[in-house]
Amino acid sequence: MKTPLNIPASSGRLESLDILRGLDLFLLVFFQPVFMALASRLDLPLLAPVVEQFTHVHWEGFAMWDLVMPLFMFMAGVSMPFSLSKYMDGRADKKVALARVAKRVVLLWLLGAVVQGNLLALDADRIYLYSNTLQAIASGYLITALFYLFSGVRGVFLGMCLLFFIYWLPMTLVGDFSPEGNFAETVDRLLLGRFRDGARLGEDGVWSFAAHYHYTWIWSSLNFAVTVMLGFLTGYTMRRFAGDHKAILKRLLLFGIALFGGGLLLSFQMPIIKTIWSSSMTLFSGGLCVLLLAVFYYFVDYKCWKSGLLWLKIYGMNSIAAYVLGEVVNFRCVAHSLTHGLQQFMGDYYGAWLTFANFLILFFILRLMYKSNLFLKV
Repeated sequence: MKTPLNIPASSGRLESLDILRGLDLFLLVFFQPVFMALASRLDLPLLAPVVEQFTHVHWEGFAMWDLVMPLFMFMAGVSMPFSLSKYMDGRADKKVALARVAKRVVLLWLLGAVVQGNLLALDADRIYLYSNTLQAIASGYLITALFYLFSGVRGVFLGMCLLFFIYWLPMTLVGDFSPEGNFAETVDRLLLGRFRDGARLGEDGVWSFAAHYHYTWIWSSLNFAVTVMLGFLTGYTMRRFAGDHKAILKRLLLFGIALFGGGLLLSFQMPIIKTIWSSSMTLFSGGLCVLLLAVFYYFVDYKCWKSGLLWLKIYGMNSIAAYVLGEVVNFRCVAHSLTHGLQQFMGDYYGAWLTFANFLILFFILRLMYKSNLFLKV
């Protein structure tokens, strides 16, 4: 029997994962930009608390919008025990697995460079080597895959603990937790140099770093990997206890609460700072990710309450395409070409309409891809 939107049979897929991933991407490439564009025009004090939750915290603290990137990375890890299991039980050659991992990492890195690394500028002085969520996923995925393929699940757990400690130690002993004085910032400036996002070449020929940009990537890669590994361990648990819904939910809830509480406790020593992917933020956001997945697993896979949710698979099963198209391609010009006559009637709201139309066009493209069984796999 066909489901709405002609959704194909899941073939054992975790529908909760597809739908949660879809919600994450929907918020990123539809709801948030449209809502923020409209909120800026309405300028209602009532909306201020909601706007704050859809804006990144500048430094210390955590808003709902700060969960989008960790959730994306976490879910990449959840998928790994399912996609790589055949290489661990002898059904396929590990050399094939390594080739697949390498291909995925390279493609994610290049797509990240297209989205945020300014690769399409074709100007070496404007290209940033490491500056995007897809590249963070690539590094976390690579590290996790290598630990899993060569040392199994126990290796992933021990590796996660080791990476977490290696990140924490110099961050605690060297520098401080200010935007300019933290150890991760120092590492990025030294290793990325002029290829760091925010680097600018002055008239005197000297490179400088933008005062507003403090996202860190090189040292933070250790905790990027920890986030993906938390997802991996969650996915492994769900695969191991497949069919036993209560056992899965019990373990997810305990794991999520432990991570969430651990992050809060650690925040007294190392603040929750998403910009540098601090250790407390890694645990705190990881706990939220596990608990969110538990909620979606309960409703979607356990109780099969999917009414009104299945359309999110349009985003969830083509997440890379949704992200790249949403960040790179400007469909506003198409909307403007077709509706420019409305500008005289809509006034200041015309810009908000163009934002809405931009992401509506993207939705219909993704919907067409979905109905045609066309999925971008990397």
